[in-house]
Amino acid sequence: MPELTLEPTRRGSTERIKHLRERSEKECQPKISIERAVLLTEAYKKWEGKVSAPVLRGLAFKYIMENRTNYIEKGSLILGEKGHEPWAAPTFPELCCHTMADFENMNNREKVFFKVSDEDRRIQEEVIIPYWQDRAMMTRMNKLLPEEWHLLFDAGLYTEFLMQRGPGHTVADGKMYQKGFADFKAEIEKEIEQLDFNNDMEALNKREELEGMKLVCEAMIIFGHRYAAQCRELAENETDLKWKQELLELAEVCDVVPEHAPQTFRQALQMYWFVHIGVTVEMNNWDAYSPGKLDQHLEPFYEKDLAEGRLTREEAKELLENFWIQFNNQPAPPKVGITLKESATYTDFCNINTGALRPDGTSGVSDVSYLILEVMDEMKLLQPSSNIQVSKKSPEKFLREALKISRRGWGQPAIYNSEAILNELAYLGKSVDDARESGICSGCVEVGVAGKEAYVLTGYLNVPKIFELAMHRGYDHYTNKQVGIDVGDFNEMTSYEEVFKAFYEELKYVVDIKVAGNNLIERMYMENMPVPLLSVMTDDCVRDGKDYNCGGARYNTSYIQCVGIATITDSLAAIKHHIFEEKTMTMEELITACNDDFVGHEAIYEAVYNQAPKYGNDEDYADDLLKDVAESLQAVIAGRSTPKGSKTVVEFLPTTCHVYFGQVMEASPNGRHKGIPLPDGISPEKGADCNGPTAVIKSASKIDQTKTGGALLNQKFTPSVVAGEQGISHMAALVRSYFALDGHHIQFNVIDREVLLKAQKHPKEYENLIVRVAGYSDYFNNLDKALQDEIINRTEQSFG
Repeated sequence: MPELTLEPTRRGSTERIKHLRERSEKECQPKISIERAVLLTEAYKKWEGKVSAPVLRGLAFKYIMENRTNYIEKGSLILGEKGHEPWAAPTFPELCCHTMADFENMNNREKVFFKVSDEDRRIQEEVIIPYWQDRAMMTRMNKLLPEEWHLLFDAGLYTEFLMQRGPGHTVADGKMYQKGFADFKAEIEKEIEQLDFNNDMEALNKREELEGMKLVCEAMIIFGHRYAAQCRELAENETDLKWKQELLELAEVCDVVPEHAPQTFRQALQMYWFVHIGVTVEMNNWDAYSPGKLDQHLEPFYEKDLAEGRLTREEAKELLENFWIQFNNQPAPPKVGITLKESATYTDFCNINTGALRPDGTSGVSDVSYLILEVMDEMKLLQPSSNIQVSKKSPEKFLREALKISRRGWGQPAIYNSEAILNELAYLGKSVDDARESGICSGCVEVGVAGKEAYVLTGYLNVPKIFELAMHRGYDHYTNKQVGIDVGDFNEMTSYEEVFKAFYEELKYVVDIKVAGNNLIERMYMENMPVPLLSVMTDDCVRDGKDYNCGGARYNTSYIQCVGIATITDSLAAIKHHIFEEKTMTMEELITACNDDFVGHEAIYEAVYNQAPKYGNDEDYADDLLKDVAESLQAVIAGRSTPKGSKTVVEFLPTTCHVYFGQVMEASPNGRHKGIPLPDGISPEKGADCNGPTAVIKSASKIDQTKTGGALLNQKFTPSVVAGEQGISHMAALVRSYFALDGHHIQFNVIDREVLLKAQKHPKEYENLIVRVAGYSDYFNNLDKALQDEIINRTEQSFG
């Protein structure tokens, strides 16, 4: 019987790690760190209006890194926190200036809370709000976005990521392991020297961008030097001789990185971590800066250190476990309002890729890959999110070892299809060489080119609510307002084709408004919020003297994440089957039943819920409608240009937004009740997939996923179904089969429904229960009841 994660059986390979993990999970409390906001405000008061935006951002970042608290945890082998201590989350008032009510909400809410001290409240009220309340991006967006945008937003037709978090959904490549910030600074200075003010009309703008980039390089060097000095100062008076020696060793690491390129495994880990902290302190980017192909980046250092006797496998494992704890110590910055509803978690979506193909097309699985799997399994922490990539060339042993971890019931690792990722990148216009070099996933399921691409999430789209809006001629029952366009009276439509055409017209209207808003917001970030550090880490920003937020990356992509595709598919199937083919009911009767949440309409409910075709059963009737919906989304969304030169791409993932979207909807024509969450990703409606997991993957593969930026598929099994070697063989065969059909991603929840029900009823007895939510895992107790219920009610599959 596979292990179920209720109480962790191993908490780290050494006493050091056990202690640090215990601190991270049990002793540290999520709290606000006001320090960054204070330092940023001081910097802006000093320089705003006197220098260009890129130089201002560079000066502000340098000022922060010169003056921030650099926390040192006794016993930790890796240095760096986003806030003034572990689990202290900085705020970003230049993006979202929190009100005092926001602080009260964060402090008092039961789930995903952040404690706020009285002193933090005083500073926010007296210092931060007076300066930032009218300057903040969110404030300015709300004033500039048109009324029709706000009407649709308030009605829950879509969300907007960039109101409270900035662009920056990106992944590191290998450049930080070959160069230090002294090297990056030298390259920038060379570009400045070569600017041609006679013939290049953009030379002045380029110079300002490059000067901002130079400043952040200096800031990162100062960051390392300050830590080196602090470690030596602490060592002078330290009586614990072991910790004294470790402090001196930490100082030696910080003498090298981030100023210079790392030379050892330990320095390489610290180099990435310094850059991660720097990028996420510079801007509250969505999502956290991911390391990409970590096993391939670390492999040369690992092999060299082993060969030269500088490191043992056990020591490398301890360093990686410490690295995992550092991730876990960094909660996603605090969110409020709709942004909280679309992503109600402490997880910051930093995603580690393991086992991906190498640039030459061979398998990237190495001993470091297996080491990462071991660390993932032993640590069982929410962060970082972990995935494996599986290709036709991946060793079967690697897949099976990963699945043994997955069936322990805590939702990691997620599994991605290397060949599909390369096809998706090629479809999106990436060169073969760049795609092979990268081929990574970040956040939840998004694909991109590491170190060369800005792929920005712009918000979720509530696809079945667009259909609901069309059914009611653009009138929204949640806000009681006319928010859409009148596409005609459904009661007078005489064919399914008329109904679908009406949906398409409403879809186009909503997406047009959403994209127009995206473009306005993108322009605001281009002009006001450069990110010089992220630009230094992204090709070709330095070469072109252009910021990451202004199209400087080699590739630029904007995603709209589509939610609820199974709900609208099954709704269309019910309408087509019952109204236009079998004529068992009229459109008026069905719409009335939906408006009444099917109360008093039991026969109609029975017909649409139990006697209509459903997506997820490998039946062409419903699956063909799914294809129609997916193709319509592609036609309306894909390929749209944005101000900075991005192309808009369709993606299928929800985070926690499928819960919020369900809450703002009436009952749906497929029998889904009012307020009930939508299905996640491209997963079928709960209970609709009756023909087993093979039928699900066949249905899901009928969407051309290679034309998307990612498509999330969740599958749920009871532990007994995947027990023993036979259970692993069944899971492996399912993965291989789905990937042979060009499926992008699959992940597993392995847990008994009864366990979840007990955990919901007796939360204190299940404090360590972790489940897969969407593209991430979370503590079951951290989820609100609606999301808990959604996970409980997912179909439990069987290989029988």
